[in-house]
Amino acid sequence: MTAPATTTYEVVIGIEVHAQLLTKSKMFCSCATDYYDSPPNSHVCPVCLAMPGVLPVINQQAVEYTIMTGLALNCTIPEQAKFDRKNYHYPDLLKGYQISQFDLPFCKEGWLEVDLDGETKRIGITRVHLEEDTARSSHRNEAGEEYSLLDMNRAGMPLMEIVSEPDVRSAEEARLYLTKLQQTLRYLGVSRANMDEGNMRCEPNISLRPVGDPELGAKVELKNINSFRAVFNGIEYEIERQRKLLDAGEPVSQETRGWREAESRTVSQRSKEFANDYRYFPEPDLPSLATSPAYVEELRSHLPELPDAKRSRLIEQYGLSPYEANLLASTTARAGYFEQAVAEANGDDERIRRRAGVIANWMLGDFARLLNASSIDIGEANVAAADLHALIVLIEEGTISTTGAKTVFEEMFSTGKAPAAIVEEQGLTQISAADELTSVIEQVIAQNPKPVADFRGGKDEAIKFLVGQVMKETRGRAKPDLVQQLLRDQLGR
Repeated sequence: MTAPATTTYEVVIGIEVHAQLLTKSKMFCSCATDYYDSPPNSHVCPVCLAMPGVLPVINQQAVEYTIMTGLALNCTIPEQAKFDRKNYHYPDLLKGYQISQFDLPFCKEGWLEVDLDGETKRIGITRVHLEEDTARSSHRNEAGEEYSLLDMNRAGMPLMEIVSEPDVRSAEEARLYLTKLQQTLRYLGVSRANMDEGNMRCEPNISLRPVGDPELGAKVELKNINSFRAVFNGIEYEIERQRKLLDAGEPVSQETRGWREAESRTVSQRSKEFANDYRYFPEPDLPSLATSPAYVEELRSHLPELPDAKRSRLIEQYGLSPYEANLLASTTARAGYFEQAVAEANGDDERIRRRAGVIANWMLGDFARLLNASSIDIGEANVAAADLHALIVLIEEGTISTTGAKTVFEEMFSTGKAPAAIVEEQGLTQISAADELTSVIEQVIAQNPKPVADFRGGKDEAIKFLVGQVMKETRGRAKPDLVQQLLRDQLGR
């Protein structure tokens, strides 16, 4: 398909995602799947080594995880499914074929919604099927000699493939779709879904066509992508590359291209295969599977509350803003921590909602800052949910000031101690008696003549600096509103 330089193009993107499943054993054998950080070829057996005469056995847990994922993605679950042989020859596939699914997958015709510029965009899911992973190749160059090694630990890992409809229209939509899909897989607990570890891999298929043209252009599949940032940049690069070709009247080749992060560009790898290139046929060593409606409903009953439902409930139940609810529901650990802390607030609905708002502020403010600085998740933090709530109670009761609470919280984060113990150890009880503050206020006034003069000259903002100095001198123990009133009394305004 070619077009003149004045043509406006529509971007058409479909995305294939492969996710390794969190089962204890591999897809068709009993080898353990916890091969990360293990020596090469240490999690292998005759089945995943493709020895002659061996027979595969289906991993039931992998089938259930796949169907649960399909249900979470609003898919139809057909009553019949089967495995097929996908034939191709590559060094990391010792059998010369992969056991996959072709025309009868476990799940089909679903959808996933993403929020884009304040609007909801629905992206269709063509299918969710199950297959086995390949071995891992590593390429070496020593003393000018190039060679490759194979690690079979990954071979036979249960691998779920999620194929979208060509409904994505931009790199940003692709990023949002993949982020939402990753979040869903983690909520379900079926995959770690970490792109940097390789247990979630994605291959976007990108094509351009003149706006209004119903015919799809030649598609290019991108490989070797290991981050959402790389997905975005790779798609942006490929869109521009194809646009330049079409504007010049040159055809776009249907091919597979690799993304080179260091060079920020795509490079040709091989021509893109078609389904008939793989010569699919039913796997003769495995039976077809019947999935009854009752079995599907049993699996549906095991689904957790999913991200969209959790966000909506947090807004309705606790009065959170959509922004707060979205961040708190980003992981099950974060949402669970929030609700554990809120559960400590006994009382009527109004009190609970008020406390929920304060807990959300702490979690998205100081707590998030310390977690990011430490590069840990909230589930690894020393601060118990009950202790965060206890800290908020100390503030409400006037035992400590908000400023003092920040000091206490940092100590809680560092040591895991309860807030009351830290307040007692460090003498951080809030000063609420005027006579205890008189000498400090007089000292601050004497040491800061310019802000004092500014305030007396009508610059009311100068009082904030003076309050801050008193808070500093008292290590955050002074009651801020009392400090301000005493300063105004002393300064005559």
